[in-house]
Amino acid sequence: MDALGFLLSDEFLGAVMPVIVYWVYSGFYIVLEPYCHNYRLHSKQDEDQKNLVSKSTAVKGVLLQHFLQATVALFIFVVTGPSETEPSTKESSSFMVIVKQIIIAMLVMDTYQYFVHRLLHHNKFLYRRLHSIHHRLVVPYGFGANYSDPFEAFLFDTVSGALSFLISGMSARTSIYFYSLATIKSVDDHCGLVIPGNPFHILFRNNTAYHDLHHQLHGGKYNFSHPFFIMWDKIMGTHMPFTLVKRVEGGFEAILAKDVKEK
Repeated sequence: MDALGFLLSDEFLGAVMPVIVYWVYSGFYIVLEPYCHNYRLHSKQDEDQKNLVSKSTAVKGVLLQHFLQATVALFIFVVTGPSETEPSTKESSSFMVIVKQIIIAMLVMDTYQYFVHRLLHHNKFLYRRLHSIHHRLVVPYGFGANYSDPFEAFLFDTVSGALSFLISGMSARTSIYFYSLATIKSVDDHCGLVIPGNPFHILFRNNTAYHDLHHQLHGGKYNFSHPFFIMWDKIMGTHMPFTLVKRVEGGFEAILAKDVKEK
């Protein structure tokens, strides 16, 4: 395979396309943000004052994570891909087979990330050494979605992505769409904007407001589910009920249900 063929291969695109999608989609929110004052979950002042890490530092951290993530993904594709004498039959999968593979991958990713995420909060050493870095973003924003310790990024995002790929049996081509979807969903969950008509807010109860509560001081023991469904929070009793109300000064505020008590 020549250089151009490699750059256009499903394996290479499966490794780098989620990175491209991440920055394009988070860039969309950067452009949109000045016009969305009435849809913010936190004020711009809170974003600037409450976050414990600068945006430049967050960008550097995300770029490092993306490099490691793409490298590992490409390695997995090469190792698990068909040999030249044994061509793959996965690419001819029917639409329904692909849909089933993506749903399985979503469930695998959600299950793995829920229990690892919960462990990272409940184990004081792991939280202090690893996960607290991500929670320096008290007021999340889109391009900070993947800001975390490099080892946590590998343990949390890269391993869950690899398991989703391997268990679902999807092809490298299908993984392009799945990883891109998961990336867009993660960015959306951290964007801090509740914009009417957002399809992710319509299709998923695990959305921007749901995950934003987890980033607040009172939410550290709740809403661990990520990135798609809330089933494990419901099953494991870590779901935090809330309702969104409009603030007088503009934007929204998540109000907790009265029956939620600190454990």
